[in-house]
Amino acid sequence: MKKDGYNIAIVGATGAVGQEMMEILEERNFPVKELRLLASERSAGQELEYKGNKIKVEKLDENSFENIDIALFSAGGDRSREFAPIAARAGAVVIDNSSAFRMEEDVPLVIPEVNPHAVAGYKKRGIVANPNCTTAVTLMALKPLHDLGNIKRVIASSYQAVSGAGTQAIEELRNQTLAWANSEEIRSETFPHQIAFNVLPQIDSFLDNGYTKEEMKLHNETRKILENNEIALTATTVRVPVFRAHSVAVNIETEKKISASEAKEALNNFPGIRVVDEPGELKYPMPIDAAGTDDCIVGRIREDYTVPNGLSFWVVGDQLRKGAALNAVQIAELLIGDYI
Repeated sequence: MKKDGYNIAIVGATGAVGQEMMEILEERNFPVKELRLLASERSAGQELEYKGNKIKVEKLDENSFENIDIALFSAGGDRSREFAPIAARAGAVVIDNSSAFRMEEDVPLVIPEVNPHAVAGYKKRGIVANPNCTTAVTLMALKPLHDLGNIKRVIASSYQAVSGAGTQAIEELRNQTLAWANSEEIRSETFPHQIAFNVLPQIDSFLDNGYTKEEMKLHNETRKILENNEIALTATTVRVPVFRAHSVAVNIETEKKISASEAKEALNNFPGIRVVDEPGELKYPMPIDAAGTDDCIVGRIREDYTVPNGLSFWVVGDQLRKGAALNAVQIAELLIGDYI
């Protein structure tokens, strides 16, 4: 670790995840020597606060990464594909939050609690990929159970907050709710249909197999992160009128039977997981409780009576934190702890 700290760049600093990255760097007292905030020309010139100081946002260009040690990207796949290789050639290690590099063989896809060893693969291209937000939340609960019983099949249904679609989606839900309350016309611009008081069984575009890209991300990324291409996973991803934190209903089949009590113990002992499972007291994970927190919360843990080795549970996590910004900063912590 460098004694005087690291030069950090945040690409997409004015977006929801970029601002969350700034907050988490400060919360976790990451050793920042210089913080460079980068965004599009439209956002350049804005000032954002970090540790009580105002930092001016700079326009992202090919010269933005001089003397940068770690570049945190949260500006979309097109920007990542264009600028992540430039940052890597300039000597920075890129931690990319988009889907641009996740499934490329020579780019590690990392959840620090799940597969920290994989981060060493950054040396091949200078890039580490952050998983999809739903993948991160789901895998936090799957990993300890996979270690315990070897998962064969997963059925997952997600209930995803609008903030996963960006700040415009947050405003759309707020505006539609206010319009409904005031008996005004409800307009949809970010989503294809009204999201207030509704659920949309579509996140991202549909593929030829009838699944959406979001659903296939969960399938493909789970296999890569758990390093097991035999796991069968089918998902249905749904957008719900919740501002923050994703929820996932999960059913798994394992080679070795796992009792509900064994599952609770394994989950309780896993870093980054908190078990809230007292149905008799009406205590179970809810997105309102996960919003703004680091831990993923698991509950409704029960054995599936329809199959010999089945288990069902419900997991909730803040997709802006563990699903994006927190996971990226944790990867950076791994890098400075053992590699750079």
